[in-house]
Amino acid sequence: MQHGKYRFIVGFLALPLAIYGVFVISPFIQAIYYSFTDWTGLSPDFKMVGFQNYQRLWDDEVFWKSVGHNVLLLVLPLVTLGLGLFFAFMLNVGGRRRKNAAIAGVRGSSVYKVVYFFPQVLSIAIVALLFQFAYNPNSGALNSFLKAIGLDSVQPDWLGDPQLALWCVMAVMVWCNVGFYVVLFSAGMSSIPKDFYEAALLDGANRVQTFFRITLPLLWDTVQTGWVYMGIMALDAFAVIQIMTVGPGGPDYSTEVLAYYLYTKAFRDGQAGYATTLGVALLIVTMIFAGIVMKLGRRERLEY
Repeated sequence: MQHGKYRFIVGFLALPLAIYGVFVISPFIQAIYYSFTDWTGLSPDFKMVGFQNYQRLWDDEVFWKSVGHNVLLLVLPLVTLGLGLFFAFMLNVGGRRRKNAAIAGVRGSSVYKVVYFFPQVLSIAIVALLFQFAYNPNSGALNSFLKAIGLDSVQPDWLGDPQLALWCVMAVMVWCNVGFYVVLFSAGMSSIPKDFYEAALLDGANRVQTFFRITLPLLWDTVQTGWVYMGIMALDAFAVIQIMTVGPGGPDYSTEVLAYYLYTKAFRDGQAGYATTLGVALLIVTMIFAGIVMKLGRRERLEY
């Protein structure tokens, strides 16, 4: 009887595990294998070069610049999730008390949710193009606004300035992702019993105290998952960099990230072997980030 149960479990999982192995695990293994070759990606001929690609990676200044930019982009989850939590809290439980409800969101919260979520409806390519026009130093909306309020002398070359370009990209990524987390956290907050907030209010707790003592602990699993998801998205950032920036990746590699550097080596320079080495490095960085977040974010699960 016991063997029959395990036979059923193995039979049930065999096909999904086989598909996962072929389409997920196998490409990782192939990438690691090709990282030890000089494959161009354009020919079936290649030879093993050992750790030569990894030695080149270690001495590659552009690679280390890309890693530094990717690490800086990990600020995005902190800002995006922080804004998402704040807006979701205000839309669900941060409003003034009303006669028919002790706990309520600000007035017009349903409209605000639609407005916040709107950037998610647009593809990232459209968002990047819109902000590329907005950042245009000659006819863009930002510099035109500065001129309209009398700041003619303040006309930054937003995407052309190495000191500003990456921050401009980060602002766009925050803008287009906050709405998703507002909706996600709003759904989580709606499942928290209102009795908890009412009891806290009776004890004299204010909004800040209810957020940190009730809302955040009960939403922690959702926040942790969102942190990993947003972090992985920040470590990619390929589409925004490829469409928005000068070069792309410029000026002077000031917006170069690992994903775009990998792309240029594989498809522009015909160095697929080295590109897979960059892919392995990106995999390691992503796994380290996910491991740190899961480790630091681990806490006792609260039931309600």
